[in-house]
Amino acid sequence: MNTKSVSTLIFILITFLACGQTIKPKQSILFDKSRNREIPIAVYSNGKDQKQPVAIISHGYGGGNTAYGFIANQLVSLGYYVVSIQHDLKGDIPMPTSGDIMVVRKPYWQRGVDNIQFVIAELKKIKKNLDFNKLLLVGHSNGGDMSMLFATEYPDQVDKVISLDNRRMTVPRTRSPRILYLKATDTEPDPGVLPTVDEQEEFSISIVYLKDGKHNDLWDGASTIVKKEVMGAIEGFLK
Repeated sequence: MNTKSVSTLIFILITFLACGQTIKPKQSILFDKSRNREIPIAVYSNGKDQKQPVAIISHGYGGGNTAYGFIANQLVSLGYYVVSIQHDLKGDIPMPTSGDIMVVRKPYWQRGVDNIQFVIAELKKIKKNLDFNKLLLVGHSNGGDMSMLFATEYPDQVDKVISLDNRRMTVPRTRSPRILYLKATDTEPDPGVLPTVDEQEEFSISIVYLKDGKHNDLWDGASTIVKKEVMGAIEGFLK
């Protein structure tokens, strides 16, 4: 079997595992005493006691932290220990839909950033075998906004960021962390969110224009075609 055939077989296997969600998440609730806030998490792991890089997934607004199993499973197959955070809780004040979005929504993104920082701190206490030097953030829509804000505020803590069509928070113009932006077919980000062509080249920021994926399709409810397209872009970026 030649190298191309082996690569194809590996990708098919990854696709099968991710779409089938073979790894069921272990769910638990952390508690941040400083903010008096519960932080539910879903952990996807191969169960092996080995040094693993960490990936943190942040869901879209109104979504759930177990709704991105196909991506979580793919990341596990690529060697990551994956934690998906539930940012929205029952009783939270709804996110504003009017006004200066960058201003009125930033406190909600900041809460997400604080959640991610707290989860990282807790994991460092209880999972000594994790490698936080290669931290990967993945976020869909509002979760992508949180991830981009985290990368802006704490660039030294992040190795890579993958946005599933975040539309509000500016993509940081930086070479580190490395950034992949998956652009949906049916939405447009706010002016200035995406880097220009020149900025993409200067900072090596990757933007993939999806052929089939709509903004609200970028989760487990997506078609096999969309999932394969998303997973292909992620695999190419991480490898």
